[in-house]
Amino acid sequence: MTTPRRALPLRLGLLVTVALTVALPARAADLSARDLALLDRLTFGVTPSSAAQFQSMGSEQWLDQQLHPPANLQPALPDAVKAQIEAMPDVHTLPFDIVLAFDQQGRTANQMTDPDQKKAAQQALQQAMSDRARQAAARTILRGLYAPDQLRERMTWFWFNHFNVHQYKANLRVMVGDYVDNAIRPHALGRFRDLLSATLHHPAMLRYLDNADNAVGHINENYAREIMELHTMGVGSGYSQADVEQLAHILTGVGIDPKQEDPNIKPELRSQLVRQGLFEFNPMRHDYGDKTLLGHAIKGRGLAEVDEALDILCHHPATATRVSQKIATYFVGDAPPPALVQRMAQTFQKTDGDIAAVLATMVHAPEFIASLQPGAKFKDPVLYVMSAVRLAYDRKPILNTGPVQNWLNRLSEGLFNHQTPDGYPLTAAAWNGPGQMMLRFEVARQIGSGSAGLFKPEGPNTTDQPGFPLLQNALYFTTLRHTLSATTMAALDQAVSPQDWNTLFLSSPEFMR
Repeated sequence: MTTPRRALPLRLGLLVTVALTVALPARAADLSARDLALLDRLTFGVTPSSAAQFQSMGSEQWLDQQLHPPANLQPALPDAVKAQIEAMPDVHTLPFDIVLAFDQQGRTANQMTDPDQKKAAQQALQQAMSDRARQAAARTILRGLYAPDQLRERMTWFWFNHFNVHQYKANLRVMVGDYVDNAIRPHALGRFRDLLSATLHHPAMLRYLDNADNAVGHINENYAREIMELHTMGVGSGYSQADVEQLAHILTGVGIDPKQEDPNIKPELRSQLVRQGLFEFNPMRHDYGDKTLLGHAIKGRGLAEVDEALDILCHHPATATRVSQKIATYFVGDAPPPALVQRMAQTFQKTDGDIAAVLATMVHAPEFIASLQPGAKFKDPVLYVMSAVRLAYDRKPILNTGPVQNWLNRLSEGLFNHQTPDGYPLTAAAWNGPGQMMLRFEVARQIGSGSAGLFKPEGPNTTDQPGFPLLQNALYFTTLRHTLSATTMAALDQAVSPQDWNTLFLSSPEFMR
């Protein structure tokens, strides 16, 4: 007699318990356990095609390609993925024009006198902004799933959280896509100083942390505080409240201007006006007094003060240590070995903040190699969902990212949804509670049972294309199955259907890590 369908929750309950323990060591397979773990750790999840590429190239050549991908930010994506991205209006429109159009739409709505028409117009504006944010999330998901430069995509998500902005503040929904695509991704494996500067010059950051309101005589310390506390040195690293105040004065006049005409500037200051898209340095709003930051005297002279301040912060040893600690936590474990962090920080300082060099130091370190074992690193929701979809469909591109966005929202790690500037947590304790695990099992059932809407294009009168997750593939039989514990194998043996098996596999403790 076959096992009744209602027995599935009992087996899931067993896996809930096992998922919070360390999996058994892997046995030998075509792809070694170490290589499998390396590939899985540095990407959004192993797939049959990525494993084949890794084997054909060898670990060192593969690593070098991942650490130093082509500068082209439009990698060899599948045609179906390119078509989806190219159809998004923001891809071909400058951020200045986007914001200008939405500002005009907002003014038109607010000027309406009929209450019902005004309400409808304001709702339409909010819906249009939300649509732009969903498209931005779709681009991030599609690139994470299918871009060959997987390490750059992993680091793009890491750096977005490090320099977090919340999409629902003001009009950030129409800017967050450009923030990811043009401030974060191009510098994700470059120099930290360039990345910090790119976020500082982006209107999404300046609006989110209120520096657009920071002016001489009206000081706003929010951004200055978070630069020192979160983006660079970190709490308890030796800076004082006086340093925060001095940095806030340095940042006066750094803001946003969505108007096409230049602001009124005194003749003697006109040469100091800087406008680059929405970014503006307005000398009329800047404090030109001399400042002292971390013991360094900074001559009051305009926007050049900001560059000098960034140099001071990026060259401070505390910044090297904080950034290295976070990267190691992201890739190695919740409490990375101090000796590893120290060596990464030394590389950071020697290379002037070369992120790829810091990562290279990490991946070749014995501490990192020792961490390449089953159960060492728990997946956050983004990595869990992305790795499940990648393994289930590999080279078959999804046509609708809506289900992925919904799953991430349900798992409390929706893209661009974290309200506070500290970003989402990196450690397992934030994501491995019983409630979170049960939600994961529901998501596993949806992914494992069928296409789940992933192949139904958005829009009216579209049809759901055929698609079924193929998890029992060649990679599973040659490699993945050898990483499973006896308990997991016993649970899988009780599966009553392919859908049942898929759900159990995606719910297994090994796949959670």
